[in-house]
Amino acid sequence: MTNIPILTGARDLLSAYDVVLCDVWGVIHNGKAHYAAACEALIRFRSGGGRVVLVTNAPRPNPPVRQQLDALAVPHEAFDDIVTSGDVTLAFIAAHGDEPVHHIGPQRDLTLFEILKSQTGHMPRLVPLKDAGYVIATGLYDDEDTPDDYEEALALMRARDLEFISANPDLIVHVGEKMLYCSGAIAEKYAGLGGRVIQAGKPYAPIYDRALTLAQDLLGRSVGKDRVLAIGDAIRTDVKGACDFGVDALFVTSGIHRDELHPGAALDEEAFRRLAASVESKPKAAMTALRW
Repeated sequence: MTNIPILTGARDLLSAYDVVLCDVWGVIHNGKAHYAAACEALIRFRSGGGRVVLVTNAPRPNPPVRQQLDALAVPHEAFDDIVTSGDVTLAFIAAHGDEPVHHIGPQRDLTLFEILKSQTGHMPRLVPLKDAGYVIATGLYDDEDTPDDYEEALALMRARDLEFISANPDLIVHVGEKMLYCSGAIAEKYAGLGGRVIQAGKPYAPIYDRALTLAQDLLGRSVGKDRVLAIGDAIRTDVKGACDFGVDALFVTSGIHRDELHPGAALDEEAFRRLAASVESKPKAAMTALRW
């Protein structure tokens, strides 16, 4: 049996760390409203001298993510800075120079390219798939789509051996009570065909490197990884990414895994133990929801 403590409050755990790298969707909001108790816990951590960097697989750079947090009334006092998968994706786009790119995702995600232009003065050429040198996926075109709707496009990409950059490695996200697919689900399908995939966000190292560098700049000193805690609601991205990076993880059970772990209001502890036993990366502790 996997022996992972299930906490009712995070105060004592948080006291052992200087930096928190906190997931956003599923931990501090659900896409419809913010979680007041989670925000309060982060505010209290910061009031004791800790620093909080939000680390999210949102496929857009951080300015529109900040706007979303404002729209959901997330207090500014709950965090110091934000790193998004979209921020990391910008560096991948820049590395391709003038190579034409095909974008898979909703129109709203075109802000990714507009922000790149505002930062660098360069706007990559957006072209149909048949003319592209590589592909970037920020999501699915429509909220009702599934990865199966992209089989024809993926077959063409594989035939041309196109590199596929996924700006959001998450497979799904809950918006309120609704489950939507993310670009990670398309990336997984493409990888299954033998396609070349680059993932910009969690659980991969570049987003953690960027977040820890920001936290150290905020503190004005270096921080050992034993003084860094990652908080997230996805075992295979948040927890795995933290463990691979060499930092502890606090797992929030009522986010992405809620259907599996919360068949009712309460946590099914046996289901939690089974989930934890099924993966190599283990959290240091778990909570049903982040609270002080």
